[in-house]
Amino acid sequence: MLIPTPSGLYSPAADVFIDPHKPVHKALITHAHADHARNNHQHYLAAQGNEHILKLRLSPNINLQTLPYGQTININGVKISFHPAGHIPGSAQIRLEHKGEIWVVSGDYKLNNDGISTPFEPVKCHHFITESTFGLPVFNWKPQNEVFQEIRNYFHEIQQDLIITAYSLGKAQRLLTNLADLPLYVHKTILDTTHALALDHHGPFPTNLQPIPQTKSQSLSVPKSHSPKVYIIPPSALNSKLSTLNSKLATCSGWMSLRGARRWGNYDRGFVLSDHADFHELETACLATGAHTISVTHGYSAAFARYLSEKHGLQTQTLKSAWEREE
Repeated sequence: MLIPTPSGLYSPAADVFIDPHKPVHKALITHAHADHARNNHQHYLAAQGNEHILKLRLSPNINLQTLPYGQTININGVKISFHPAGHIPGSAQIRLEHKGEIWVVSGDYKLNNDGISTPFEPVKCHHFITESTFGLPVFNWKPQNEVFQEIRNYFHEIQQDLIITAYSLGKAQRLLTNLADLPLYVHKTILDTTHALALDHHGPFPTNLQPIPQTKSQSLSVPKSHSPKVYIIPPSALNSKLSTLNSKLATCSGWMSLRGARRWGNYDRGFVLSDHADFHELETACLATGAHTISVTHGYSAAFARYLSEKHGLQTQTLKSAWEREE
């Protein structure tokens, strides 16, 4: 029912593409991250709760239709519905049913409830397409409340300004929501993204967030302060002339599980926090679908596919895609 093409994953029966990376006539979108939602498609179909965030990140003029989770639309005889993925607010798995055969494309997902996204729901199917960004046993996440306490402890320990890089959609909102007790300053891109998510009825997010001042050249200027502050910025903002006295630089990413990863970005501290499933969550999700065929894409696809085949006797294959790692 689904085949890879130069434009992306395609359903010939429905004549639709899922998260296509080249312009197409009809695109089904799992979530609003840039490697899954791209511009210049003629028509977009996504889960309800993506209206404002997709138009912010793509264009206010896109031709967009949304469906509530679980509601079915029939396209050329194919029943299509969106189901919670737990990855970021508004993220979805896409279920396609045709002539008794059911496929589910997971997009990106995680099983632990982050408190801001609709939690992942397993969807029974015959064929399941899974990501494998962190598809090795070394990736095993702590509960997020422990990670946020580590951040608090570090901030109080250093008694300095703390700059944290986090993706503006998803990761940043987890930080804002769970560190609202700290003195937060936030990059404008993150503020705009958070506002769009609120308009899409996600949240609630803190309302007393302070923007980081920007100069006329759009570079960031962290003000001098008598008391330490926490500044949350997207990774791309590190290219700006971000200046502060006596500060530490940290990041939040699943890659911080790997020894030496912190040094790759010259961070003073790395915290293990991911919007993707860890190894055991990937395994649990695949088994919960009851699928007899698992297609594994972007990440450690060959290793994870081999594990599912050898450990659980599942029929597996790897699937090439243009989706990148959001970490």
